[in-house]
Amino acid sequence: MADDSSNVDVLNTTAQGQLKAIIERIERLEEDKAAISADLKEVFAEAKGNGFDVKTLRKVIRIRKQDTAKRQEEEALLDLYLSAIGEA
Repeated sequence: MADDSSNVDVLNTTAQGQLKAIIERIERLEEDKAAISADLKEVFAEAKGNGFDVKTLRKVIRIRKQDTAKRQEEEALLDLYLSAIGEA
């Protein structure tokens, strides 16, 4: 990145302050996201250590986030498709 002070003049003082505040907020959120990611990894490792299948846990969590009606519709379609190919 070039150190060109003439580019700074393009943004007024208010815009510069807003830009800096936005960048700082994004940086803090990135730090929070990294900390949460580390916490999740730790919990999944604990679950695995207790004999739980992490892949299945992730699937359960994904399913619980879905709307019940939408989930039931997807399950019905899955059953239909599997039946159609002789897998069910």
